Amino acid sequence: MMVVSESPVVVITGAARGIGAHLARGFADAGYRVFGCSRSGGTLGDLQLAAVDVTDERAVHDWIAQVLDEAGRIDVLVNNAGVVDDEVPIEESDPAQWWDAVEVNVRGPYLLTRMVLPGMLAAGSGRIINLNSGAGTRPGEVASAYHVGKSALGRITGSTHASGSGRGVYAFDLAPGVVRTDMTESMPVHRQRTDWTDPAQVVELALALADGRLDAWSGRMVRAGADTPQSLHNRATAGLAEQARTVGLIGWGADDPIA
Repeated sequence: MMVVSESPVVVITGAARGIGAHLARGFADAGYRVFGCSRSGGTLGDLQLAAVDVTDERAVHDWIAQVLDEAGRIDVLVNNAGVVDDEVPIEESDPAQWWDAVEVNVRGPYLLTRMVLPGMLAAGSGRIINLNSGAGTRPGEVASAYHVGKSALGRITGSTHASGSGRGVYAFDLAPGVVRTDMTESMPVHRQRTDWTDPAQVVELALALADGRLDAWSGRMVRAGADTPQSLHNRATAGLAEQARTVGLIGWGADDPIA
């Protein structure tokens, strides 16, 4: 018999390590019932992680069905699982690796959103947080698949926001800055870095997005280490332009026929 959880329920992908692990612990400490996954499963403290390949439609479907069977609802989805391709220009990239990175960074969040969003819409409540990046706002001289994937992820966020508008469901792009993780430490571009983003700032911002304090930012990007819940609240209160913190075409002026 299904028993609806009294605690808010959060689903977090890529929860075994790095930012995902920080988020899982942070949400648990904040009183959420946490369901996490990683490609190989495992444990994170007392949390048992499901073994889920986020690019596998059947695996995602079965896991979300299991979560709903155990908890009765999903209040927050955090699409955190992601990978980066080699830091080489596009003409030197490996096609198989390039496409694998796009699949993890785009198909994964899409499948999780596709499985979770209908229930949120039916309940009239829910929030989806996509771990994005400044790389999603510009082309990349290297690691082009990562840039492509994060740009596409922003469109998933925007489309989710459009579906949820007026129906109690909100979607956000959360750029975590540069947190020291296995992934970032393996990237040549960060080898000399000393100014790392404190993971506590990422958790603080994610929790503020999850609990509804920053719903005015739905469909937009926020950035840990630069934004705080208070600064974002103040900015929203002062007013947000329609395209603020979104990615779109910049026309040459008012007479541009496609702007």
